[in-house]
Amino acid sequence: MEKPKLSFWQIWNMSFGFFGIQFGFELQNSNISRIFETLGANKDEIPILWIAAPLTGLIIQPIIGYLSDRTWHPFWGRRRPFFFIGAILATISLFFLPNSPTLWIAGSMLWIMDASINISMEPFRAFVGDKLPSEQRTKGFAMQSFFIGLGSVVAAMLPWVFTNVFGFSNQAEAGEIPDSVKWSFYMGGIAFFTSVMYTVFTTKEMPPEDLEKFQKEKESVTFLQGVKETFGGIFHMPKAMKQLAWVQFFTWFSLFAMWIYSTNAVTSNLYNMKVDREIVNKMEDNIQANLSKPGISIKTKQDFKSLQADINEIKEFRANQNPTVISLNLANHFADSSETFFDASEKKNFERVKKEYNDGADWLSICSSIRNGVAAIFAFIIPWIAYKTNRRKTHTICLIIGGLGLMSISVISNPVFLAISMGMVGISWASILSMPYAILAGSLPPNRMGYFMGVFNFFIVIPQIVAATILGFLTMKLFGANTIYTIMFGGLTMIIAGLLTLRVKDDDEK
Repeated sequence: MEKPKLSFWQIWNMSFGFFGIQFGFELQNSNISRIFETLGANKDEIPILWIAAPLTGLIIQPIIGYLSDRTWHPFWGRRRPFFFIGAILATISLFFLPNSPTLWIAGSMLWIMDASINISMEPFRAFVGDKLPSEQRTKGFAMQSFFIGLGSVVAAMLPWVFTNVFGFSNQAEAGEIPDSVKWSFYMGGIAFFTSVMYTVFTTKEMPPEDLEKFQKEKESVTFLQGVKETFGGIFHMPKAMKQLAWVQFFTWFSLFAMWIYSTNAVTSNLYNMKVDREIVNKMEDNIQANLSKPGISIKTKQDFKSLQADINEIKEFRANQNPTVISLNLANHFADSSETFFDASEKKNFERVKKEYNDGADWLSICSSIRNGVAAIFAFIIPWIAYKTNRRKTHTICLIIGGLGLMSISVISNPVFLAISMGMVGISWASILSMPYAILAGSLPPNRMGYFMGVFNFFIVIPQIVAATILGFLTMKLFGANTIYTIMFGGLTMIIAGLLTLRVKDDDEK
């Protein structure tokens, strides 16, 4: 049966939930590295801590896609039960994560939060394929991109707004998350729940054409068979999906590099986080003196070993630099230490470094908001460009612009111009969130839309797992611990993704 065309407002309602979902993802992307560093994570530990996000997506999304294909309820429909459950769990997680007292608890909460967000998000992709005819799918995914961009704009700005408008502190004692970040997550939880509920209660889903046949097919497959079929789907993909897999791999490797290291790259290279070499030497002496004390607790010893790792990095990669960049971890410890090892004038250096880091992180949040604002606006332009050219060429152009935007960060000396670089990435982000799915939907069987959308997610999370595994090593050993080179490498992989798009077969292309 041919699907009827939907009005602008019907497409608006079915996409509005993504506004809240992106609150969760943007707060994660913009602030998790900041939270990890605040709780004492070293530069080479951050990628491994981030691995929670892609691993949960790898497990959760295909299963949720498979289950949602086989779900039907007279009131809740097929996809909306998952929107509802995921929203409740994600909202709870957003309230708990910024109150994590230790690094390992923060890492664990990231697993829970990301799994919850994925439960809501995955069926939204299939929702468009379910409800819209082929000629409206580009518009439908573009509407999702608009709400993703709009939600990201607001979410990314929240730490800056809470600090500069409402007067919440953007600094805290060692091991504490700043109040501005905490309240941003609380606001995100409220936005997530209300926007997803809006979509749940303003949209309807049509039952399967043959409900009796649908029920028989569902009952004939056990859960274990379903899981096997779900993860085996990677070997039975349509041709267009296989080609898009490579595009997605290089795209999301690039994005993960940006999310993991942009905070460190921007604060270390564009803000004054440097102190005199003499102070670094005194820090090392203090750390070694404390490590040699008899009877210190295991936790205290671990904390000082983390500080020692930061000192070793300075000695290995910045041996000839004076003044030299120090980590937030070192600044937090020595600024808040009650020891008299440093005098008041020396401690002011650590307070300055803390302020520079948090100011830099806040400005990056604003630039991320600009990036997402550009994406939200450009989402309405993309369908026109695709109409005048085609979806493959549109995606290629956008990815190349985004890659150049990431690489341009390396030549910036004034943080103000970071907004331009992030705006260029925003153009690619609008396309990343729409074009691959619009191309893919045309090659998928309607009764397995959710399943294949879930399998397609493998090629979002696998590159992130690869990035989390190798970026720490590449950053420390190949790039001399300078994360700006990691960002440049990410820009290069995004350009490669753009070029690979040209070889993709689009079944709807005419």
